[in-house]
Amino acid sequence: MSAVEARPPTVSATAPVAAAEPRRPSRWWWVGLAGVLALALGLRVWGIRHGLPYAYNADENAHFLPRAIGMFGHDLDPGYHVNPPAYTYVLHALLALRYGGRLAVGDAFATDPGALWTLARATTAVLGTVAVGLLFLAGRRLAGPAAGLLAAGLLAVAFLPVFYSHLALNDVPTLAPLCLALWAAAGVLRTGRARDYAIAGVGLGLASATKYTGGIVLLAILGAAAVHATRERSAAARGLVLAGILSLAAFLAANPYALLDHEAFLDGVGHQSDTSADAAGKLGLTQENGWLYYLWSLGWGVGWAPLVAAGLAVPVLAAARRWALLVMLAPAPVLYVLFMGSQARFFGRWLMPVLPFVCLLAAICAVVLVGALTRRAPGLRPALAALVAIALCGQGLVYSIHEGRVLSRDDTRGLVRDWLVRHVPAGTRIVVEPGVVPDSWAQDVGRPSRLLPNGHRWAKFPTSRSRIDPDTGRRLPPPGIVVNIEDFEKTLRPELLDEFERQGYCWVVVGSTQRGRAEAEPEEVPQAIAYYRELERRAEVAYRASPYREGQGPVAFNFDWSFNFYPLAYARPGPEMTVFRLRGGACAT
Repeated sequence: MSAVEARPPTVSATAPVAAAEPRRPSRWWWVGLAGVLALALGLRVWGIRHGLPYAYNADENAHFLPRAIGMFGHDLDPGYHVNPPAYTYVLHALLALRYGGRLAVGDAFATDPGALWTLARATTAVLGTVAVGLLFLAGRRLAGPAAGLLAAGLLAVAFLPVFYSHLALNDVPTLAPLCLALWAAAGVLRTGRARDYAIAGVGLGLASATKYTGGIVLLAILGAAAVHATRERSAAARGLVLAGILSLAAFLAANPYALLDHEAFLDGVGHQSDTSADAAGKLGLTQENGWLYYLWSLGWGVGWAPLVAAGLAVPVLAAARRWALLVMLAPAPVLYVLFMGSQARFFGRWLMPVLPFVCLLAAICAVVLVGALTRRAPGLRPALAALVAIALCGQGLVYSIHEGRVLSRDDTRGLVRDWLVRHVPAGTRIVVEPGVVPDSWAQDVGRPSRLLPNGHRWAKFPTSRSRIDPDTGRRLPPPGIVVNIEDFEKTLRPELLDEFERQGYCWVVVGSTQRGRAEAEPEEVPQAIAYYRELERRAEVAYRASPYREGQGPVAFNFDWSFNFYPLAYARPGPEMTVFRLRGGACAT
């Protein structure tokens, strides 16, 4: 780092900001960026076909790609607004380019769904890599190429964005327009040009149309505009009006039915808000303090060193009188965590929209400190800069490489299915816990069975309906009540095993991502705990598939680590799976 690069431009809320762009970086910075982008893309596509042809993540299996495919059968109305549709539209367009019309897409999904899932996941990975490049540009504008490259490196290797780049979900795609808005907001901070306001507005609109919480980047735009207003109040006001108009236009362009069907849009947004505030439906969510949970999640999702550096950025930049950088970057992550932590449910991936802010703050803090510590000994700057970069990026790189190795191996649910194919005849009655595997898991891809009306290979016990009310525990008359996967554990009773044996459901498949919910809060579902104990007493273990390294595990149930395989104890993806065979009743033979 040269002296110029180590000292970001002095920008304060009261001092004028240089109108020129940062000094054009040398070609070596671009070479470094190319390396970071190659690393980011490599980590994001490594193991991208995990689990296929079955999509085991419940949200991935239920939302964006299926709805993109469904649009070929009707108009572009997504039919729901719990999640905004921009990412769904991108997938729909790519499917149209790749396959053409409805018949070709439907045939491909029926005969080779893995190809469509790979396309959708690759789209996520590419958009995540684009976000890394845009963050470099934002950091370069704010504090020079060294800060930009370090911020890009942090986002490239951070565990949370790397893991969720392997899934066809909207969390990572939101980062691309969000980082575009950050880059433009940095331009507003430095120069206040109308075009930067315009680009910032477009980025804000697209980010919000991809994931509602992407709208948090608005705080960065407002902060940059506030600094600009200290120099040119009327120009800043005009810029904000322009940004607001283009933001609304971009949002409606990517989410037109928010206007065309505004009642459904408002209902969807309200449902999303109600869901995040409802803790009752998430058995196993034992964390009581959302703020501490999100700080903990940042510690593994980005890294403890970057988290500390981002926290130190406030006093460091304040001491360096770089108030404008704090005004633009600090409010968003603080207010976001304060708000999200006050909800009843917490998931690490919900932090995704503020990860670029954390990376920028950590990188700028590191560059300022390195410059200050080596001011009298500039010859030490390259070595110290390298050590700081390793310290900040090391944790994320280690765990992201671990994740790639895990995802590149066979999923435990696939291993269990292969075992069942070899040992349990087609048409046999089995019990499979809901949410552990998708419904399509019971069917041979492209070869529906003629033994059963639904084409499944095995006849699954209808776990989606129960005669036990999950809210009260009371018995209900036939046909019972529809039960979602969140409430399944609340319906379990030891006497269910009698019903299995009477009806010939002799094989019971149990996954730790369902059983673990009950074991995390046994006082909430004592009957479920009794059910599993009775199952172990009355059945023999026919097959078990463990995701853990030999001699390690199990990992305690957690709505993050049980699904993203962060702990080093994991050797392959998936829950711990056990196949039981009952011995009584019709199962005695």
